[in-house]
Amino acid sequence: MEETEKVRTRQKQLQAFERLLDIMDDLREQCPWDRKQTISSLRHLTIEETYELSDAIMRNDMPDLKKEIGDVMLHLVFYAKIASETNTFNLADVLDALCDKLVFRHPHIYGDTKAETEEEVKQNWEKLKIKEGNKSVLGGVPVSLPAMVKAMRIQEKARGAGFDWDDKMQVWEKVQEELQEFKAELEPTSLTPPDRSKATNEFGDLLFSLINFARFVEINPEEALEKTNLKFIHRFQYMERESAKDGKILTNLTLEEMDKYWEKAKQF
Repeated sequence: MEETEKVRTRQKQLQAFERLLDIMDDLREQCPWDRKQTISSLRHLTIEETYELSDAIMRNDMPDLKKEIGDVMLHLVFYAKIASETNTFNLADVLDALCDKLVFRHPHIYGDTKAETEEEVKQNWEKLKIKEGNKSVLGGVPVSLPAMVKAMRIQEKARGAGFDWDDKMQVWEKVQEELQEFKAELEPTSLTPPDRSKATNEFGDLLFSLINFARFVEINPEEALEKTNLKFIHRFQYMERESAKDGKILTNLTLEEMDKYWEKAKQF
């Protein structure tokens, strides 16, 4: 992009952002609903908007993605506006703190540190976070994250601290070990019935090791599972539609009859 075009684009971005701030001021002063909102009342709405953004990404729906980015951005501006009303902080404080953090965590760009690979960058990040005052490498993992995403972040942060397997085959052996331990808990003997609590623990260990293996082979387990969810929904709804076309009610079909529709669904 030519320098003049870059300047024009930046000016348009700043003007659009300033317009958003002006509108936020108007809404907070004049709209009964916006005036009533608090940081706490917006929380569940922000979570919903974040998931809608995620859905747009999974569908690769760029027009919807643009819309959802805007919705999330509105919420962030809203939080800063509410905080500014009590002189807690304002949007400038938020952005300045963000910029300071980005500069601090990228010494290979803004300092003398060398980092030639993505792995070296991640390791530097974890060391710098400790310098920032984090008592634990794992302290930055949000408690409320979904369990699978949390497992991914825990493993990534542990790797950044140097605590990790050497190669993927070691992790795969761990998966097999955890699978056998899980199976053992599900196989009752005449004297010992299955212990659901132990089986639950072993299943958790199995999932954790599978997520770890996925990381080693560069598969995002959250994305992989969501794609499977969407695939299952597509095929199940196909069964519902096609059985209805044949004058049948899906819930009245035998499993064998359902399976015929399922096999057809797999062709689409």
